[in-house]
Amino acid sequence: MSITEKENSERPDIQFLNTGELEEELKRTRRSAGRKNTWKETLFTLFAVAAAAILAATLFLPVLRIEGSSMTPTLWEGNIVISLQGAGFKEGDIVAFYYNNKILVKRVIARAGDWVDIRDDGTVLVNDKELKEPYVAEKALGECNIKLPYQVPDKKFFLMGDHRSVSIDSRSTSVGCVAEEQIVGKLVFCIWPLKDFRAIGQDGE
Repeated sequence: MSITEKENSERPDIQFLNTGELEEELKRTRRSAGRKNTWKETLFTLFAVAAAAILAATLFLPVLRIEGSSMTPTLWEGNIVISLQGAGFKEGDIVAFYYNNKILVKRVIARAGDWVDIRDDGTVLVNDKELKEPYVAEKALGECNIKLPYQVPDKKFFLMGDHRSVSIDSRSTSVGCVAEEQIVGKLVFCIWPLKDFRAIGQDGE
């Protein structure tokens, strides 16, 4: 027995290939490498698309989590909502805005130049016209230390929470009216929990 044959008999895990078999093995290796490259390219593309989607959502569709009870019964603590950035917010819109390094959520009641009055029973009037507010479960004057009737300053919005007895909002000088540059966006969808999934309209539904 030659040395080569002896080595082969003692190492049965090694198999020598002839030329044809070697060519086939090289082809198979190339195909396998090609499939791996395809998977890598696909995964890279998916990650890039996901990153772009997250960036777009962060810039144009901020996702927010509701904390507290100032917007009940329209929104509850733990609800996750999508807001839409923009301008020209109108009465009835629910907006998120920056206040003291926090984000608060309230409803637009009046705009610059409007006169706001609130009766002792919590009825709200804008420019002497009573607001129809189906989104308010219980009216209340709440924490109000502004002089009524009150005219909304230039380039400002008068905002109030739907839970009037607990919300601290533009009725209080601690918050006051809100400038448009403070506003993150208008809330358009509630997406969590699934039982609360819906579009958010001006009527609170």
